[in-house]
Amino acid sequence: MTLRLALDDAGLAEAARLLRTEGGIVAFPTETVYGLGARACDDRAVARVFEAKGRPAFNPLIVHCPDLATVETLCTLPPGAGRLAATFWPGPLTLVLPLRPDAPVSPLVTDGRDTLAVRLPDHPAARALLARTGPLAGPSANPSGRISPTSADHVLAGLDGRIDAVLDAGPCPVGLESTIVALLPEPTLLRAGGLPTEALEACLGAPLAAHGGGEITAPGQLASHYAPRGTLRLDADAPAPGETYLGFGPASPGALNLSPSGDLVEAAARLFAALHALDAAGARRIAVAPIPAHGLGRAINDRLRRAAAPRDEPSSG
Repeated sequence: MTLRLALDDAGLAEAARLLRTEGGIVAFPTETVYGLGARACDDRAVARVFEAKGRPAFNPLIVHCPDLATVETLCTLPPGAGRLAATFWPGPLTLVLPLRPDAPVSPLVTDGRDTLAVRLPDHPAARALLARTGPLAGPSANPSGRISPTSADHVLAGLDGRIDAVLDAGPCPVGLESTIVALLPEPTLLRAGGLPTEALEACLGAPLAAHGGGEITAPGQLASHYAPRGTLRLDADAPAPGETYLGFGPASPGALNLSPSGDLVEAAARLFAALHALDAAGARRIAVAPIPAHGLGRAINDRLRRAAAPRDEPSSG
């Protein structure tokens, strides 16, 4: 049975105890989605994360850090990294940086690569927990390939009995995973996310390079990911017979709408909760309204395309 811990001193102390002294795995809230935390230096605990999620071993993990000083003990910062960190950390930005040879990080976290994905979360519960534990490997707290969790209830729906505890801080305010940028050597967008690409490019004063595809170099790059049990049809102006409609904007039919006002921030925050609701309702065929392809719309469309990608099994990663 997985413990549900309250967000208070006792809950934080128990979560930290499980992580630091028991080699436990604990789901914790961030501003993006709930992460499944294990101490980044603990091979056995990190292996338990892969086991609990059913996650492919070739998909590296993000390490959440309490501060920039901790990041600098794990990685070197190439040109541009310091500017991005100063502007957007703490926040929904993950940077893929060169790993220091002596960094105390399990090779399971990096899949043996010489780079590490790191971020500083901007959520008081996450920051309070990290202050007690140090760096935590923290993929999303859901079975691999399934819908990311934006509440403790979502975590328990997928992982109850498979993890030690979940620290319950209510719903996540951003509701969409972090944007991932590699700096090896030029800034390259690996995954659109909760920080708009336009903001990053304005900070750098240059466009981000596009990832060429192929090798999995960071979390969230699998073709089929974030998937509900039902199939998705994207860019649908209206549902076909037998389809459940996920709308966007004031003209969308149906009761389930990511943002009746057409607000992309609201739509991003509601996306995974809406997919969970469709699962709970037993929707087998889902039509999704067109989403504008700018700002956070890029990340929303990325998640929807991956959710709609062909898959052999509904829970495949």
